[in-house]
Amino acid sequence: MLKGLALTPPVIGRIAIGRVVEKAGRRLPEKDDEFTLTSQVQNKEGWVPHPVDAQLRKEPGAKLRSIPVRLLFDDPDLSLRANYTMFDRATGRPLCVGDGESCKRVTLSGMQSLPCPSPAVCPLAQDGNCKPYGRLHVRVEAEGGTEACLAGDELGSFVFRTTGFNSIRTLSARLRYLFAVSGGLLAGLPLELRLRGKSTTLSHRTPIYYVDLTLRSGASLAQVVALARQERDQQAALGLDQAALDDAARQGLALGEFEESVEEGIDVVEEFYTESDTDGDCAGASPQAAKDAPGPVSLRSKLNRRHEAAPMATPNCSTVGQSNCSRQDGVIMRGLR
Repeated sequence: MLKGLALTPPVIGRIAIGRVVEKAGRRLPEKDDEFTLTSQVQNKEGWVPHPVDAQLRKEPGAKLRSIPVRLLFDDPDLSLRANYTMFDRATGRPLCVGDGESCKRVTLSGMQSLPCPSPAVCPLAQDGNCKPYGRLHVRVEAEGGTEACLAGDELGSFVFRTTGFNSIRTLSARLRYLFAVSGGLLAGLPLELRLRGKSTTLSHRTPIYYVDLTLRSGASLAQVVALARQERDQQAALGLDQAALDDAARQGLALGEFEESVEEGIDVVEEFYTESDTDGDCAGASPQAAKDAPGPVSLRSKLNRRHEAAPMATPNCSTVGQSNCSRQDGVIMRGLR
């Protein structure tokens, strides 16, 4: 087994509440007020819709604001992976990932484990360089309970990515509440992703949208817990071991320092790591637009000014394969805007 390569849940599609569009030669994030399920393939128009997207809409063109889902794992931390994350905005490479107590950071001397003070007080997290970043993995069910993994891939998942506090906080709370009240039978609960809206002062009283995880319409908590227990007994009789699946997923995630590859990181940076997004679930302006627009000075500019005011020895970036980088507290800051 390869070391240093995190084994993440297999993804067969994406769940999004926004998209990246091209305007005036720039690729800009655009908010939306509905779910869109896509494949993992892009063309000139963007992400190609997944066939199950049309199945879930009651009629063509209808807004999709709820999705019937089930979870792959009983452990809430396996279904929803959330960290404070800083990406290199030029390459999509993760630079620092933490949980508010400790972090793993790429430095000039290699990977290091350091304290994580959270973005609010971390000097490297200014200008939106570090955000909470979550990935929720679910199985989607079409009308009538038919699995959306059309090839019978019951271990495949759709992933919902977000940097929004509202979505991450709500999903984390729901998962823990459901885990507690069901006796740890999260993987057996018939659930529903719902799109909710709210207005805040920061959103200038315009709606912002976030994702919630609830029981399906018309179902009671007692009913779904009883159904989950019945299904778990049936699985055990057939030899299916949910605890072993959770353990395998946990071990696979622990194999790598970071979960995102460079290819995935580029898409994440383009869609979420912008400077004018109020909630993070749908970004407001592209990194390039934020760079060109007037406003706060970027982190890279601040670092350059600091180096000019107080010259110091330039690190030998060739040792880490970088041709153009700066340093603060030993972390590589190449390409940050």
